[in-house]
Amino acid sequence: MKLLGLFLCFTLLFLCPFISQADEPELKREPPRPIVFVPHDRSKSDPQQVHVSLAGKDHMRVTFITEDKKVDSVVEYGKQPGKYVGKATGESTSYTYFFYKSGKIHHVKIGPLQSNTIYYYRCGGNGPEFSFKTPPSTFPVEFAIVGDLGQTGWTDATLSQIKKQDYDVFLLPGDLSYADTHQPLWDSFGRLVEPLASKRPWMVTEGNHEIEFFPIIEHTTFKSYNARWKMPYTESLSESNLYYSFDVAGVHTVMLGSYTDFDSDSDQYQWLQADLAKVDRKMTPWVVVLLHAPWYNTNEAHEGEGESMREAMESLLYSARVDVVFAGHVHAYERFKRVYNNKADPCGPIYITIGDGGNREGLALSFKKPPSPLSVYRESSFGHGRLKVMDGKRAHWSWHRNNDSNSLLADDIWLESLSTSPSCWPSSGSSDEL
Repeated sequence: MKLLGLFLCFTLLFLCPFISQADEPELKREPPRPIVFVPHDRSKSDPQQVHVSLAGKDHMRVTFITEDKKVDSVVEYGKQPGKYVGKATGESTSYTYFFYKSGKIHHVKIGPLQSNTIYYYRCGGNGPEFSFKTPPSTFPVEFAIVGDLGQTGWTDATLSQIKKQDYDVFLLPGDLSYADTHQPLWDSFGRLVEPLASKRPWMVTEGNHEIEFFPIIEHTTFKSYNARWKMPYTESLSESNLYYSFDVAGVHTVMLGSYTDFDSDSDQYQWLQADLAKVDRKMTPWVVVLLHAPWYNTNEAHEGEGESMREAMESLLYSARVDVVFAGHVHAYERFKRVYNNKADPCGPIYITIGDGGNREGLALSFKKPPSPLSVYRESSFGHGRLKVMDGKRAHWSWHRNNDSNSLLADDIWLESLSTSPSCWPSSGSSDEL
């Protein structure tokens, strides 16, 4: 065990930059807070790391892990505590990573469910009762959004502040646990987020810290992520858990993969083109996209890393009149004007970087000077964002800075859906450039 511990320490200290493809120069960062490791304090047969996610129309997926491999992949549920009128059986998986062996990972799809309703549920026929609330089927609907979450004291503060105000769906644009091949950190992360992730659907996409490629030993990328965080890719006709889409009320949300093929010949490109073409903006007036590596960024951290994906896919988003694009990766907050092809364009998406959840690497403090005329607000602080879509035309975006005991509103803007803008069919542009 001592040898394994030394090996894991070597991995975290020396190989993580290679594993996560973080090849930017060393930057001055705020001192990060210590990692919060959450131990397992239930029995081997009790469910742990419980989280829920959307799984197609009127359905939710309940994911949980048990150390006892004999526990069945079942979820009982109902509208009253302790009274379960529904029961569903799902599937299970597990994986090995070097010396590590995961517990039994259960994925159970339940439904049909009523919208905007609290359900009580029990996993595996054992252990504590949990509850979640389904999202509304009509406006208003609110999303809590934060990237590069990790599991540090800053993460704890971010989650505590998010928990103080209700929301309908949690969106995370990559970099979840920062396990970086140290698999017990995946378990700790699952326990850390369970109080929130078991109550509202968490929809995530992958970041570079989910790759976990290890030379010679482990060549399967995203092994842990795909096993633990199954998203509705089959329900959205995607062939990969690394990119998918879903609908909530009148909002179509697309989760893209920055670390899988995205050129015009790729499966992801072809899927995105077909997915966007199916959106009826009269029925679904809002389109939101999340990805990890930002396409627009004036921070020196990760500068240009999203450029090849932008060049490949930006025209698809622009033609579909996507309203907002959220990214992570850069450990700071930044909001841009509506942009297309490096120019201000009233029919392009608003681009927002929100990679400030609380990761162990600290903040990216170095923004380029002078500021770009396209960048409206930028700040190197931990925090989280909220997108409240009021109706088919108006939405309110707000970014809340962490301040230990409370969160402070630091940036906000009212948005109008491009689906209601006659001037965007066809589009017009302006001359501001990066």
